[in-house]
Amino acid sequence: MATVMVSPIHFEDYSGIQFERLVFAYHLRAGWRDLIWRGQSGGDQGRDITGIEPFDDQPARKTIIQCANRDTLTLAKAKGDMTKAVKAAGGTPDAFKFVSRGAVSDTSRSRIEQAAASLGVAHVTIWSGVELEENLRLRAEYLLHRFVKGIEFPDAESDIRRFVDDFPDLSDADALQLMAAVFDRPAFRTPFHQESSLPAFLQAIEDTIGALNTGVWRMREGNEIKRIPSIHHLRDQHTQAVLAKVVRQVDQLRRVFVTRLKEGAIRPCGCAQSECPAYTLTSRAADELDEARQKILVTFRSVYPSFNACLR
Repeated sequence: MATVMVSPIHFEDYSGIQFERLVFAYHLRAGWRDLIWRGQSGGDQGRDITGIEPFDDQPARKTIIQCANRDTLTLAKAKGDMTKAVKAAGGTPDAFKFVSRGAVSDTSRSRIEQAAASLGVAHVTIWSGVELEENLRLRAEYLLHRFVKGIEFPDAESDIRRFVDDFPDLSDADALQLMAAVFDRPAFRTPFHQESSLPAFLQAIEDTIGALNTGVWRMREGNEIKRIPSIHHLRDQHTQAVLAKVVRQVDQLRRVFVTRLKEGAIRPCGCAQSECPAYTLTSRAADELDEARQKILVTFRSVYPSFNACLR
């Protein structure tokens, strides 16, 4: 099932506001929480967009996103924005993220990271236009298609949210591309070992089943983080049937984990900490879980060939 690709994207052909709209829409689609588009109203104090980036295997980060719709992201520009942002109300963020339409050299990246560290910010992500395009293709290609084809994104932040969460005329290929994101997480990708960190593994599996069936993808805490197409958005009956099989395979993965946990083939490390994520597994249980996950990835790939079906 082929996906139409458009390359390269000439971000320089679009205004700064259009660029910010696309960046804001992407991060909505990527599951960031509490996003606010501050640059829309001016006086952003170095903060075009603010939000919380969720992770499966580490604490979420309060992040400031700065959009640089220019050929070069200079140290002076980045440092000035970070300094203003740190001084702004709300205190020092956990991370900065710069999205630039132009290329960013390794030297510039290092200097910007050093400038952030001097302000007390340990984490910096810097995307060039090429990296933005790659991530859009990975997680929100239908937004990129609309952007390139001149389909106007709404002006208001609330309207953009509805625009991103809506799936009118979405092809099955685009729907599968969005659904694939639920498998891009450690619960499905990190090989098991005899000692493994399994923070909320079972919950991640149950959330995946819910996401595929309902389109509501939830975090471990139960908060909705994004909407994706569900099986019911798919038009092709064969594709629907394959995705139903994927759901059954995910449920079988859950059953294997629960059964082996009851039998003692999987067990907590034995320390007294109730929230400890460390588990020990027999080699047979680890192999069985890896095999079950590999079946899921391969089955999904059978209807979405560009999907990476390998454990990492």
